[in-house]
Amino acid sequence: MGAPPDKQADGPTHGATDKPSRTVERARTIGETRPERITVVGAGIAGLGAALALSRHPQFEITVLERDAPPPVDGDPFFAWPRRGAAQFRHPHAFLGLLCNLLAEHYPDLLEELLQAGARRLSFTDLLPPKALAAYKSEPDDEALWMLLVRRATVETTLRRYVERCANVSIRSATRVTGVKVDPSDAVPRVLGLDINRDEALAADFVVDACGRNSRLLPWLRASGIDIPERREAADIVYYTRHYRLRPGADEPPRQPDKPSAGDLGYLKYGCFPADQGHFALILCLPLAETALRDAIKQPKEFDRICRAIPGLAPWLDGRSEPTTEPFGIGDITAVWRDWVVDDVPQVLNYLPVGDAALRTNPLYGRGCSTSMLHAHLLADTLAATRDPHERALRFAAATREQLRPIWRASFAEDRRGKERAVAEIAGSGPPRPGSIKEYLALSFGDALAAAAREDIGVIRGLQRTVNLLEKPGAFLETPKTRRTIFRYMLRGRRRNARSRLQPGPDRATMHRLIDAEPPQVVPESSQTAQH
Repeated sequence: MGAPPDKQADGPTHGATDKPSRTVERARTIGETRPERITVVGAGIAGLGAALALSRHPQFEITVLERDAPPPVDGDPFFAWPRRGAAQFRHPHAFLGLLCNLLAEHYPDLLEELLQAGARRLSFTDLLPPKALAAYKSEPDDEALWMLLVRRATVETTLRRYVERCANVSIRSATRVTGVKVDPSDAVPRVLGLDINRDEALAADFVVDACGRNSRLLPWLRASGIDIPERREAADIVYYTRHYRLRPGADEPPRQPDKPSAGDLGYLKYGCFPADQGHFALILCLPLAETALRDAIKQPKEFDRICRAIPGLAPWLDGRSEPTTEPFGIGDITAVWRDWVVDDVPQVLNYLPVGDAALRTNPLYGRGCSTSMLHAHLLADTLAATRDPHERALRFAAATREQLRPIWRASFAEDRRGKERAVAEIAGSGPPRPGSIKEYLALSFGDALAAAAREDIGVIRGLQRTVNLLEKPGAFLETPKTRRTIFRYMLRGRRRNARSRLQPGPDRATMHRLIDAEPPQVVPESSQTAQH
């Protein structure tokens, strides 16, 4: 598959599977004589992914609206691009197997451009500890277990320039949406277009909301009487990022399986994200209750001091690197699920949300970019299959629930367990105490799984399939062999297995002494409870 055709090229865009004659026949079948005008609001990963997926269907004419300026022609976009419209633009990202395999299958030329821009492949065997690697025997599906190491700025710039070359896509930068035009005359309201730049009306046959986690289209829809119910719950955490660059001639430190570069100290989670062109990022994640540590982490010297105290991060700061940013944080880590179809009734027509505008998961799990790209392709498949607006809403809701709801539920459940563990750690009471035999078995099983995932090749492989979103979360646990392995670990005792969740590093009291602060003793109640 070659590069996207030039804007003046005739015929189908890259990735199109239909010949022109079949496309014409399809257009006749649905009674269309002109391309369908689809407006995508937002040119982040979700919006560009939607434009990319839709561009494979020549019956669509796609316009992408973006409030920010385009990426710079010269210079590193991470530093040179004032990307204010994407809250997580400069935080590290995980580009998981789901996204990587989708690119490799449908857009190999785009994948090659990302690799040329500095993205690196991380394979399954790269992640194996020595004991598991020594016992490793290749299986066919292992080739799908890979990730890309790269900064989001590099991905977004490369993806945008690729999409800009698609024959049926145009991107309007520095364009601010100021309202949504709605026709409320039918039983179900219809979106007719958008107001932009305060003085311009833009008609659209269909609007895709890719505005991200704080979609500005939703308040306008609600003001028009359109209710899109949502469920949300806060994770009660905040995390801070600082970026670094390897010094000239310096190499990344060798992997040390007994001192992992990502892990959990109980009161603090940490991670290192190697990226492209010698850049990497360190993150520190804390419960909201850890006020003293949060205050310290905001200070550059204290951030580095804390990282040097963690064995898995210390080698990255041993003189081989220099910081390129100050520490900066992100809050409002909230799981959100929105329903635009309720009891099989669409709440609005000619509008669908994609990516974070539809559902949000904790960014610590690194699932957002991959689920957004999958969601974008589900959207394109839906719009290509039918022109009926009711059918589109129903089909897309069904596909979203089937493909993405299990991932969201797993993230939601892990957030709740994380809050319970944080409360227990700060209280010094050890692992969360079960309230029933059923809860005890569930907690014991989870602790045994965490222990097995550090040693057993079969469990590691299954867990990596879950991590990379190549199967529904936890599907590998349904196999008899895996369950036998987990039960064998359960016999070691819950306390021993629970300790295996934690990586080497200072305990909470030691860390507070390091920053010369008293650890808070009281854990506030969750700042946000589940809502429907």
